[in-house]
Amino acid sequence: MSGHSKWSTIKRKKGAADSRRGKLFSKFAKEIMVAAKEGGADPDTNARLKTIIDKAKQNNMPNDNIDRAIKRATGADSDAAAFEQINYEGYGPGGVAVFVDALTDNKNRTAADVRHIFTKHEGKLGGSGTVSYLFAKRGLIQVSKDGISEDEIFEAALNAGAEDVEDGGDMWDIYTEYTAFNDVKTSLEETGLNLENSELTMVPSNTVKITGGDAQNMLKMLEMLEDNEDVQNVWSNFDIDEDEMDAYE
Repeated sequence: MSGHSKWSTIKRKKGAADSRRGKLFSKFAKEIMVAAKEGGADPDTNARLKTIIDKAKQNNMPNDNIDRAIKRATGADSDAAAFEQINYEGYGPGGVAVFVDALTDNKNRTAADVRHIFTKHEGKLGGSGTVSYLFAKRGLIQVSKDGISEDEIFEAALNAGAEDVEDGGDMWDIYTEYTAFNDVKTSLEETGLNLENSELTMVPSNTVKITGGDAQNMLKMLEMLEDNEDVQNVWSNFDIDEDEMDAYE
């Protein structure tokens, strides 16, 4: 199983906790505002906005919160203009590549926070292009294995226009071209499949195996990055055995 696929499962469980939900909703609201400001308030004509709204709803964000974020972005006193998208790249424990996507209204604060987290966990922040070449933009759709065989999911995914299907443990991981993500997702939904998770992601071209202290330190680093209010997404090419992931969880 992909270590990062397992980490996605851990994140969903943690994100469901009430103590973290407010922070998660705040991050979604910020991204909804930026997407609506850039591409308009109608998700039917704004693919980025539709993707974010779908993701927010998967995480039980109330419709009122979503509508309020869109109105804040498109009103005369829009808050969205204050946010700037910025990426940070570097290496974590054991030499794994780490790519951080942030939305911030204060670049100095965010850069200092991210640098501190890297340093605290034996990582090293680099400049633009340090690790981005190791990742490719893809769509990821996850379907529970309950009630659907490997042959059935492959047929459904390929008919929907997906690129590949991988075994993600308790999920089938379906990968799509970045630009085809919404079309494939809609097609799969129309077949009646229960989509557990769907998101635009960065898929590494190779993975780096880490164990023991490096593995635990890496997971702590990921959690601390994702807890930061300005960090929207974190991607890495680590490979950690499932038993070590379970021990951390």
